[in-house]
Amino acid sequence: QVHLVQSGGGLVQPGGSLRLSCAASGINFKLYALKWYRQVAGKERELVANITSGHERNYADSNKGRFTISRDNVRNTLYLDMNSLKPEDTAVYYCSTFAYGRNFWGQGTQVTVSS
Repeated sequence: QVHLVQSGGGLVQPGGSLRLSCAASGINFKLYALKWYRQVAGKERELVANITSGHERNYADSNKGRFTISRDNVRNTLYLDMNSLKPEDTAVYYCSTFAYGRNFWGQGTQVTVSS
């Protein structure tokens, strides 16, 4: 059974930084692409960044140069380092992977950027 367990997030002032983590189990972690999404209440979930099994990375235009997605294939953990945070980055963030024919999601973690 695939489990994605998130940690990190919280309240930060504009311009601050946060790290999100997503620990995976139930998959051969190094073989899978992984993604971070975010969702604001009343809006569709949007892709933040993704990383392939080969460590290729892609980012949404809104966070290029500010966010960094990375993975540790020894710890089976996905990360999202967020810098220069803006109020519009406020959302619930989810990690995700596609395995065994379906999407799996972390439980979500709230990120609030406010002074």
